Amino acid sequence: MALVSDIRTTESGFSNLLASIREALARRKVYRQTLAELRSLSNRELNDLGMHRSMLTRIALEAAYGK
Repeated sequence: MALVSDIRTTESGFSNLLASIREALARRKVYRQTLAELRSLSNRELNDLGMHRSMLTRIALEAAYGK
């Protein structure tokens, strides 16, 4: 009985780890895509949006991680 409980705990822990890794990779992808898109804008376009080039990293972090 103890063996079965240990195996189930290990499997759910492993699947939680995989889910965590998938989520981290997805958030990283959002960060990279957002940053790339913002960097592709001209200074004039950024100015029209009320942004400065120095803000791009922070904006991308907020989009991906909510920080």
